[in-house]
Amino acid sequence: MKLKNIKLSYDQLVVVDDLTMNIEKGSITTIIGPNGCGKSTLLKAMSRILEPIQGDILLDGKDLFSIPTKEIARKLAFLPQSQNILNGLTVFELISYGRYPYQKGVGKLSEKDMKAIHKAMDLTHITELKDRGIDQLSGGQRQRVWIAMSLAQETDMIFLDEPTTYLDIAHQLDVLHLLEKLNKETNKTIVMVLHDINQAAYFSDYVIAIKEGKVIKSGLGEDVITKEIIKDVFQVDVEIMFDQTSKKPITFNYKRI
Repeated sequence: MKLKNIKLSYDQLVVVDDLTMNIEKGSITTIIGPNGCGKSTLLKAMSRILEPIQGDILLDGKDLFSIPTKEIARKLAFLPQSQNILNGLTVFELISYGRYPYQKGVGKLSEKDMKAIHKAMDLTHITELKDRGIDQLSGGQRQRVWIAMSLAQETDMIFLDEPTTYLDIAHQLDVLHLLEKLNKETNKTIVMVLHDINQAAYFSDYVIAIKEGKVIKSGLGEDVITKEIIKDVFQVDVEIMFDQTSKKPITFNYKRI
């Protein structure tokens, strides 16, 4: 996916202005930045929820907003920051909604649909929950179900807006390790917004730092997560060391400027 000089606005307020960036196929890319800088807005544009007032977003060389809706739904899936708890639906029923792009009219699930649903449940380790109501699940379990629904769509790309929000640290790591596994085993391109800088560094191939709707720096985590860039983007002084195993940067000793 390529974004060229895009401008995004809400109610005539420009949120993202003249932004250019690329998303590499088969990568995990994480967008970081302060509250209100345009991260979620940008994710909505890449997911075709919000159309730019200027510039182009290209998916496999095609204008994202010229591709038919059902075709888009076979290419990318989007998980918003918060999802409604759908009372009365079971886990299986919610995941089955991911097969909508492949169905013609109102019909029964095909054998191919069933295989995709069961594969999604296996990958997210929630098969034993398939008959449980969504409203009976913990936050971590629900997040796995929503990810499973996206997997059932069988898309090449998954966009996630703060997928670890409201989860404790153990469940945050469960979700991030799951996304890492999906990327490595199924070559899915994953783009997400995270607030935790260290998690962004550790779990991502590429990091994009945004401030006031503009890309300040993009690239490998060690090139983006530096004292200078963190200070510029977040107005915070940090110390940085590198993990001995992963060689990824770790920030600590935060001080507000």
